[in-house]
Amino acid sequence: MTRDDVASLRAVGLDDAGVLAVVEVCGYYAYANRIADALGIELES
Repeated sequence: MTRDDVASLRAVGLDDAGVLAVVEVCGYYAYANRIADALGIELES
């Protein structure tokens, strides 16, 4: 994330709480994907 990324989120109307929510959701999915990869979980078709 850079200041430009945050500026883009603000440009579409997000406030501090909205930016935080986006960061939390993205962080969670990045974490969950790495755990799944580490455990060798295969994707469903």
